[in-house]
Amino acid sequence: MKVFETRGLKKSFQEFSALKGVDIHVNEGELFGLIGPNGSGKTTFFNCVTGTLKCSGGNVFFRGKDITNKGPDAIYKMGIGRTFQLIEMFPRMTVLDNMLLAIQESQGSMFGRLLTMNEDGNVKRALDLLGFLKISHLRDEYSKNLSYGQQKLLDFGMVLMTNPKLILLDEPTCGVEAEMRQELMNYIRDLNKQGHTIIVIEHNMDVVMNLCTRIAVLDAGEKIAEGTPEEIQNNAQVIEAYFGTEEDEEC
Repeated sequence: MKVFETRGLKKSFQEFSALKGVDIHVNEGELFGLIGPNGSGKTTFFNCVTGTLKCSGGNVFFRGKDITNKGPDAIYKMGIGRTFQLIEMFPRMTVLDNMLLAIQESQGSMFGRLLTMNEDGNVKRALDLLGFLKISHLRDEYSKNLSYGQQKLLDFGMVLMTNPKLILLDEPTCGVEAEMRQELMNYIRDLNKQGHTIIVIEHNMDVVMNLCTRIAVLDAGEKIAEGTPEEIQNNAQVIEAYFGTEEDEEC
């Protein structure tokens, strides 16, 4: 069953077309990859889906409902969580408080969130997730003092706090060493096995080819291919547009 779909999704910035009628669907429980060269429209796609940017045309559907151009808060509360290329957290707050604030965002006003900051249920969920990510020993550490890899794990954990029905991961392994990259891949697989539907944007081909069961390829704002990792690796148009370019080494 489709949990997510875009039909003819378009985004223009004045005369520049960043997305040119992109059709993508993701089935419930799927681990789906989205790849393409720099400037192909991948992050713009995520931004349009999550309401950070207004779509110029087309539609976005989530669990059968049209969510096109709804605000980021509304989409977040519907059950779509995401990470960003640049890690978003509060550097002068502890790891645990960052986790708690992430779930407070879906629970009413700022005043109300502050009043319930230490709610037992939220604290337990935060500690359980930190344990899952093997960083519970850092619960009282300021997030600014974490290594980059640990910050990636915290960013991941913050997204999971609301138990989203659809998780969008934008370059989750970019900039981390090989050991941490493998750990992140294992966490993503584990979440998928638990029933989470996940869309991953990745530059690292080893990651996306070993992680995802189905992949779509964007180039200059258009979807040029879609299929299994093997089909994508052997697609002549994909090879010409994407593989073997210097950009692939970025992350």
